[in-house]
Parts: sequence; structure tokens; C-alpha cells
Amino acid sequence: MRWILSGLLAMTLVAPVLAGTTVDLAAEASRPAANDLARATLYSEASGANPAELARRVNQEISDALKLIRAKVGVTVKSGAQSTYPVYGEARKIETWRMRSELILESRDQAAMSELIGQLQQKRLAIADLTQLPAPETRRKVEDDTTRDAIDAFRQRAAVVGEQLGKPWRIKHLSVQQGGGMPTPMFRGARAMMKAEAAPAPMEAGESLLTTTINGQIELAD
Repeated sequence: MRWILSGLLAMTLVAPVLAGTTVDLAAEASRPAANDLARATLYSEASGANPAELARRVNQEISDALKLIRAKVGVTVKSGAQSTYPVYGEARKIETWRMRSELILESRDQAAMSELIGQLQQKRLAIADLTQLPAPETRRKVEDDTTRDAIDAFRQRAAVVGEQLGKPWRIKHLSVQQGGGMPTPMFRGARAMMKAEAAPAPMEAGESLLTTTINGQIELAD
């Protein structure tokens, strides 16, 4: 009798792996970061019946401001929001038009920024807001330090759990979240106040508190 083997079916039985006990943990660390960057939003705004004339006036004021800003060493500038919209009166008829154009300034030189803002106010620009915050490189350095601190704190907490339960442990999962350091408002007020020609008060940078939070899970050997 002849047998023909056309194929071979192999089956492998794998015993289920029982996971050890898991424990969720959290730890955080905070450090102060110097508010070494000033950011200001200034704008030109005009109202009138002729949109083309408004555009000419506003664009001329922005152009004059840009010449002054670009001559100031250590200050960067970029365009902000621009808008032109009608102002309605009775019977939903357009009574006038309003145009607004913004410039956003940044500098790590507070004295230069303060002086420049005063000069721009004399050029008929108004301040929408002025804030202090950590510069990007300052933020990165402090966030790196708080991350190291938070991870050390997480490991210490995990070690306490393992020691109390008398079991070795390993990190199974970690997530890292950065927080804090929101811009600190130095100036925000009514338009009439922002139109004042006096130079702004001296800026006090201060500090922002940056926080790193570690959420994770450890596994204890059974």
C-alpha cells in the first residue's frame, strides 16, 4: 500500500504567561524659569466711510512702525491679525468701516523693548497686550531638568512600593507631560489707556513655574 503525504500540520502549544501585579503611580517636579522674553502686540486701527482710505492710513502707520522696529537691535517683528469689517447702524445699514492691523514684537532685551514701545505709541500705535515668558531655549533647559527630577521621583516611589510588598519591580509604562509657564500679562487694558503717549512702566520679568508630570505603571514580580 502506498501512502502520499501531501502536507504537514504543526501545532505549537504555548502556555499562557501570567502577568505580575501592576501598580499605577504618578510623580511630578517643578522648577522656576526666568521670564527672559518679552512679547508685545501693537496695532493700528482706523474708522471711516471709505475702506480704501482706511487701508492707506493703517498701512502707512504699520509701514512707519516697521522701519522703526527694524532699526532696533535685538527686537524681532512679525505681522499679526488683520481685519476690515463694516459697522452697522439702524436698519442694518453700514454706517462706517473699521480696519485693524497688528504687529507682534519679541525681545530678550527688556530695556530696548520698553523704549521701542514708547516710540511706537508716539507713532499712533496702541498696545493690545504685553507679556513676559521664558524664551524657548530657557524653557527647554528647565523642562529637561524637571523631567530628570520627575523620573527620579517616580523611581523612588516605585522602589517604596516594591520594598513594602517585598517584590522586585520594573517599569511597564511611562507618560511625560509638561505644564506651567503661561505668559505673564504685563499690560492689558482699555483702548484709551493703550493710546497714551507716555512710555510704558519698567518691566519686571519675574519667573514662571514649569512642571513635569510623570504618569506610569510598574509591574511587580509574583
